[in-house]
Amino acid sequence: MKFWISLLLLAVTVPSFAIGGSRNFVGSHPLTRAVPPARFEPSKDSWKKAEKLVKKMTVDEKIGQLIHVGVNARYTSQDSTFFKDLKRHVVENKIGGIIFFVGPVYETVHLANRMQEAAKYPLMISLDAETGIGMRFLEAEIFPWAMAVGATGDPELARRMGVIAGREARATGFQHIFAPVLDVNNNAENPVINVRSFGEDPESVARFGVAFIDGLQSQRILATAKHFPGHGDTNVDSHRALPIVNRTRKQLDEIELLPFRKAIDAGVGSIMIAHIGLPAIDPEPIMPLKAPTTSTYVEDPHESDIKPGIIPTSLSGKIQTGILRNEFGFKGLIVSDAMDMSGLTIYFTPEESAVRALLAGTDILEKPLDVSKTVAGIRAAIDSGRLPMSRLDDAVTRQVAWKYELGLFKQRITNIDGIDRVVSNAETRKLGDEIASKAMTLVRNDAGLLPLDRSGKIAVLGISNGFDGPPTMAVFSNQLRDAGLKFATAYVQENTMPPQMEAARKTVREADVLVVGLYGRVRTGAANSAKIPENGAALIRAAFAANKKVIGVSFGNPYILSSFPELKTYLVAYGDMPSLQRAAARSILGTQDIIGRLPITLPGLHPRGTGIQVRNADALVRNEPAGRK
Repeated sequence: MKFWISLLLLAVTVPSFAIGGSRNFVGSHPLTRAVPPARFEPSKDSWKKAEKLVKKMTVDEKIGQLIHVGVNARYTSQDSTFFKDLKRHVVENKIGGIIFFVGPVYETVHLANRMQEAAKYPLMISLDAETGIGMRFLEAEIFPWAMAVGATGDPELARRMGVIAGREARATGFQHIFAPVLDVNNNAENPVINVRSFGEDPESVARFGVAFIDGLQSQRILATAKHFPGHGDTNVDSHRALPIVNRTRKQLDEIELLPFRKAIDAGVGSIMIAHIGLPAIDPEPIMPLKAPTTSTYVEDPHESDIKPGIIPTSLSGKIQTGILRNEFGFKGLIVSDAMDMSGLTIYFTPEESAVRALLAGTDILEKPLDVSKTVAGIRAAIDSGRLPMSRLDDAVTRQVAWKYELGLFKQRITNIDGIDRVVSNAETRKLGDEIASKAMTLVRNDAGLLPLDRSGKIAVLGISNGFDGPPTMAVFSNQLRDAGLKFATAYVQENTMPPQMEAARKTVREADVLVVGLYGRVRTGAANSAKIPENGAALIRAAFAANKKVIGVSFGNPYILSSFPELKTYLVAYGDMPSLQRAAARSILGTQDIIGRLPITLPGLHPRGTGIQVRNADALVRNEPAGRK
């Protein structure tokens, strides 16, 4: 008896680090957390140092700190126009940070280091990394989209993903990550959020989002919940026009705002503000400019839906100061969504949108359309008294306090030598494959086509809304071939030429079973985002008319089934990441379990929670939604 009592005492007194309750800093294993994390926020010392430094800054230096420019990195000599222009922003416009988009790993880190060397004050280096740093780095492993993580039903996977994303971000010199997406995607026609969301249930989105934030900030990387107050219930892309969300305040509290409140309670460090109209909170009308500014995403502004609108939340004091600061008590950084999006540029000049955003409560102006005009507009507003110096000081002090807390004043240069030991290592790849395998969701198998019968003539058809060519489906088809499957292939995208289209039609005609990869991917700013081209849709309809056996696999937009309700076999992979394509191939062949469930509703077809469970690939058992959240 004494032995068992002693063993029990040992179990309950073991230190928290032994059961995974410790904070997971750089290089640690992503253990299961047993205790709530400590809040990640600037210390009193960081605030004190920031206040002291800001008092010494000139007005122009303070203005520059508010501006973070966007860059696609590449190799460039120091004599190039590209390098000189970026350095000019750092030295002359005195910008506060850089957000990097697509580029190679080493070139990105090297360029950031060069700019840090040129900056008087350390730069905040940011990355839009919803699926880890592989979302932007060409050579890095990329995790599945948030909706795939939501389909697993396991928030711990989101936390582990955040840990690794944070670890890899720090190794590559990033301090600020623009993730996770906390939009509740309850609009099947949403062209910009879609699979970037964890799902349609607010509580579930909150759980997964907070888990990701916990993991990311455990690595002392600043997380950003976006896109406040919620971009999920829109059918308009704010890169192209201004969406309007017609929700009552009660509806907003119950749906859109709930994940953000939970994230604030959990200590998220920053929040990104969307360019959407919210008439229930701020109905101020706005009119388009007589000569709308060309945005980065729409070459001709007249391609956008130009009409009278409602003040964007990104420029609304009632939203940012009234709700986010005063009502919700958020004390972190407020970051604008990109200031060059058509949701703003149709209605406001760069100067006016910058001043209005700052007056509303924004601390960081991300990716202005014209940096010089933005700087001049802010300076004029300060000189005229329209923008109080106290508002400027507040925004700059908050950002500088975070820079102290993140260690930028002690170490701003990233050591390149250790990157290849951290980024895309075996642990990253293993987690990506685990998420992908658990995310596969079999929505329909009415024709009993899965697992795939290898007899008969099989064809694999890829249909894409992108312009990447046949390599888009290479991972999927290679995985099938490696398993010994014999099949013909065809690939179609919007600009496929007539000879290739005829070859694709011939492939479809000659097949007994057609496996269709539906690459209707979310492409922000694109007119055909989340859709598939009509030439590809015509091939599917021809297969139906000829009574072909068709297996549909969504490698993107899961709602695409509504365009082809005749599909009797439908597997949702939620994205085209290599891990998801491999998992989809295994699911079709019956070599892995299928256990995912829809985190969204397919309107008029299948409710949230739907998922035919395939265990040991030897039987199909339909599990009803059972109200899983």
